[in-house]
Amino acid sequence: MTTAREVAVDVLNEARTANAWASELVDEHLARAKLSPQDRRFVTQLVFGVIRRKATLDALLKPFVTRPFHTVEPAVVDVLRLGAFQLALLTHVPKHAAVFETVNLARHVGSRMARGFVNGVLRRVAEVVTDEFVDGAAQNAIPFDAASPPVATGGLAPTPRYRKLTRDLLPDPAADPPGYLAAAFSWPRWLADRWLARYGRDECFRLGSWFNAPPSLWLRVNKLKLDRESYRLILAAKGIDSEPGEHPQSLHLLDGASIRELPGYAEGEFTVQDLSSMAVASAVNPQPGWRVLDLCAAPGGKTTHLAELMQNRGRIVACDIDPKRLDTVTAICQRLGVSIVEPYLLDKEDTNPPAGPFHAALVDVPCSNTGVLGRRPEVRWRLRPDEFEDLIRLQTRLLFTAIDRVRPNGVIVYSTCSIEPDENEGVVKAVRRAIKGLTVEAEAHAIPGRLADGGYWARMRKPG
Repeated sequence: MTTAREVAVDVLNEARTANAWASELVDEHLARAKLSPQDRRFVTQLVFGVIRRKATLDALLKPFVTRPFHTVEPAVVDVLRLGAFQLALLTHVPKHAAVFETVNLARHVGSRMARGFVNGVLRRVAEVVTDEFVDGAAQNAIPFDAASPPVATGGLAPTPRYRKLTRDLLPDPAADPPGYLAAAFSWPRWLADRWLARYGRDECFRLGSWFNAPPSLWLRVNKLKLDRESYRLILAAKGIDSEPGEHPQSLHLLDGASIRELPGYAEGEFTVQDLSSMAVASAVNPQPGWRVLDLCAAPGGKTTHLAELMQNRGRIVACDIDPKRLDTVTAICQRLGVSIVEPYLLDKEDTNPPAGPFHAALVDVPCSNTGVLGRRPEVRWRLRPDEFEDLIRLQTRLLFTAIDRVRPNGVIVYSTCSIEPDENEGVVKAVRRAIKGLTVEAEAHAIPGRLADGGYWARMRKPG
């Protein structure tokens, strides 16, 4: 019988070898595996925990690996990280079980001869991890947890606990703040340097805590079907606690849940969308009967939100360069009962945008994703500092395209899930300098951990 740990290591292996997104792979593997609800949650916890905390886990493992770490077989490194995660960053798994069950994974990944090696390394890690917790950062203390808070707390991530080690395995947080951030909170060193210069030590520690916590689960109630309070009562009848957020369609689930098993999923009564993302379509303020351009539509969350705000009357042209991602937009429209969306396939260089004019355009551009590192944990390891220039060039081109297709006095909303100024207000300012009379009517910065994910939007008006 397949175990939760076997599924987790299979997902990690496939994510690494196929350069695939773990969130998609987890769903695929869990659909095939016959696991209890508890084990399914354990798989998710293991996979995303290992990806988020990779640098922390490597800092714990490397002192006990007697050869260069990069020479260890990658599949065995996956196993070691799974074991170290259970030992150092979970409390519900007994240490002996974490070691014994993880050692058996060496055979599962095809490295039977590595069982002794894995056993020896994990036993040393188990010896160095204590059951004592402290409130402050130190060379012998790793950030342990900071669970996503309910809305009622103000959305601020609680101060993390730090788990004590018997040895100093981390950089000194006072003498080397970027080194400690990179190892303890598990960021690339270049990002720690970048954000320390911008935000300072305390805010970086808060961001590190937020991005390593399980992401908050927000639902957008489908106003084409019912109102928020009605759906909240439906959840309550099933024993599911939720509380409303500041957006009139938002509900925050206070406990984890299987989305497809929530009441009303098949009927399209809700969709999953973060609170900060809900603000974007609302910033467009589309009216029933409008013709709206959604230039970067997939996977369809904001597209369908536009349709709900338009009372499913009018036309939305939903564009993407990937036909499979456009299929995702079509699928979510069908589930939510949205019928006004027209999928439109762009070429790779966006040289064939649909003809205007449109009343409004939404440009939710590809970006660095630095506002959602907790929700998209692989991003912190895939993003490179030299990518920003290309991203900004693409974002600027897309914004120009949207403005060109909107009628005079039309609305354009530019948005990202980034917290990088160059991708946000920097792009908007550059485009405004080039288009005389383009005005910014409103803009907003969503700060990670201040209720929800980070991001940015600006609502502009095209000159008449």
